[in-house]
Amino acid sequence: MNQILEELKGLKTMIQAQGILKKDVLTFEEACTYSGISKSFMYKLTSGGKIPFYKPGGKLVYFKRVELDEWLLQNRSNSEDELEQLAENWISKHGRRQK
Repeated sequence: MNQILEELKGLKTMIQAQGILKKDVLTFEEACTYSGISKSFMYKLTSGGKIPFYKPGGKLVYFKRVELDEWLLQNRSNSEDELEQLAENWISKHGRRQK
C-alpha cells in the first residue's frame, strides 16, 4: 500500500511539473519547484532584490517563467574546449608574445 501511495505521489509531482511548464507566470511555490531553489533561499533572493519578481497588491509574489529562465542561465562559464578555442583565436590574431 505504501508503494502505491509513493507512486501516486510521484505521478502527482510529475503532473504538477507539466502544468508549470505551460504557465507564463508562476507563483512563489511554483517558481521554487521549477527552479529547484528552496523556499528560504528564494525569500532571500526576493528580499535582497537579486531576482526579478512581481508583487501586485504588495503581498503575493509572482515570477515570469521566461525571466526566471534568464536569471537561472546568467553568468555562463565557458567549457575547457571553448577556452582553448578562444586562446587559439587570440594567438592567431595577436601572435605569441616572447619574454
